[in-house]
Order: sequence, then structure tokens, then C-alpha cells
Amino acid sequence: MALLNFRKRDDKPVDGPRNENLEAFLQGYSIEVMPRTASKVDDFRALLPKGTRVYIAHIEGTPIEEMVATAKRIADEGFDVMPHFPSRIIKDAATLENWIAMYQGEAGVEQALLLAGGVAQPHGEFHSSMQLMETGLFDKAGFKRLHVAGHPEGNKDIDPNGGDDLVMEALRWKTSFNERTDAEMALATQFAFDADPIIAWADRLASEGIDIPIHIGIAGPAKLQTLIKFAIACGVGPSLKVLQKRAMDVSKLLLPYEPTEVLTKLAAHKAANPDFNIERVHFFPLGGIKTNANWAITNGGDAAAPVSAT
Repeated sequence: MALLNFRKRDDKPVDGPRNENLEAFLQGYSIEVMPRTASKVDDFRALLPKGTRVYIAHIEGTPIEEMVATAKRIADEGFDVMPHFPSRIIKDAATLENWIAMYQGEAGVEQALLLAGGVAQPHGEFHSSMQLMETGLFDKAGFKRLHVAGHPEGNKDIDPNGGDDLVMEALRWKTSFNERTDAEMALATQFAFDADPIIAWADRLASEGIDIPIHIGIAGPAKLQTLIKFAIACGVGPSLKVLQKRAMDVSKLLLPYEPTEVLTKLAAHKAANPDFNIERVHFFPLGGIKTNANWAITNGGDAAAPVSAT
């Protein structure tokens, strides 16, 4: 069985039995947008189910005012908004407190994804998500959810020499913080394409006593070239090698990737192991928000039906 699932553009979905495991696994999925990609969507209610958590990625150079305006627009359409707080682009605690106040005051935000951010040199005093948590400002503001990053394939930014000693140390610290904060926590992971290493990584965390629920990152439908570009930019390791091998086959280079196979396998594992610590799916819509949402609508059953269709 091929690792990646490809389908010709003009192939029509074949009617068949519902995959109830996959439908259950996709319930409550989240999706990530940026201000510029969100601006291309006329109405998220035509694409997303009620209550979908929408992460808003904060790329270096994006004005905070633009981030807050995007959060307000999506919240006004009835969705739970979770903006990124990349520590390395936040100058100091006063700036962080101001951002929190802006998001809360203008968009009613109560959730945040805390991460280091893809910036080599910090803009100020913060360089890790742990430092943001240590300020106590999110608890002070009454945030209900704080998510942090997870890396099923490791993170060379944290462990530049390979391995995962520092990553695991950070996860243990975050597990300890999870016991002290009133906010609910989860690990929102980098995307990966192979179910077996994901399962092994999740099981290892459980064996190490790291019990923060996992929201597994999955790349949405996209061209193979697009996936390779993002995989390189995001430092995806083993998955990048798989994509590069696929790219050697010209006949597959022009075919779109869909996440059906990896999610079907994860869903089957979850159904067979209800205590498995992957709790939700988090989509990176690398091929477009509409394309990703339509895939979820096709595969997610009634729970994935958009607001405007219910």
C-alpha cells in the first residue's frame, strides 16, 4: 500500500460505505489560516462546521492589528479563534500583555498557541514558549486554552545535533505547567505523512508520563510540489524523504496528495485503542482552505458539515 494517497484531478469520488472510524476521528478538527489566506474566504460558515477552532498563524512582519482584525472577523462568524503567539517576535512582557488585551478586547479571544516561532534571532527577551507561560499573563487574563507545539519527527531548532533530549525536557516542563495552570492544554504538532512513526511517537510520550492530549498536525490536500516546499521550510525530516522519492516519479508529480490514507490508519488505531492520546486532527491547509474544508466535508460525515448546510 502506498504511503501517500494520490488521485487524478478528474476522478470523481466513488460512492461506498462510510468510514465511521474516520468520521469519528475528524470530529472537532481544527484548521490554520493566515490573515492573507483568510481574506480570500468570503464566509467561513460555508466551509467549516459549527464551533471549529481556527488557528491564526502569526508570520514575522504581520502587524498585530491585522492579526486582531482577522481574529475578530472569524470570531464574529461564530468560530473559536486561537492566534499564534510566537515568542521570538514578541519584544517584552509589556508587548505580550498588550497583544493579549487587544485580542480579548476586540475579538473575545480566550485561546492561544504558544511557540518559539520560525525566527533565528529573537526580537527581544523571549525565545521560547515556556518563557511566555512563565509570565503568568495568560492565566491572569483567564485564557481557557493554551496549546504548545509538538514534533513527531523531532525539532533541529531545539536539538540541532539530532535526537530529542531537549525536546523531551521541554515537554516534561510543559507537563508540569499543565498541572499548575487553569487553562486546558494540548500539543498541536507539526505535520507528518506516515501513521506508524506518529503512533510510535505518541505512545512514547505516554510511556514517559507526558499526558498532554495531542492534536495531530496533518497536511491537507495539495500538489506534491507545494508539500515539498513547505516540508523543507518547516524542517520535516523523514516525511520530506518520502515526498522527494515520490517527486522522482513524474507521473505522480502532477497528482494531488490527499491525507486519506494516513488519517484512515490513525483513525483505525484510535478506534481499536480508545485511550490513545491523539485527541484531535489539526489541518494545515497547504493546498488552500476551501480544498481542505471540502475534503473534510466529503470524509467527515455529518459532524463535518458546514454551518450554512446545517
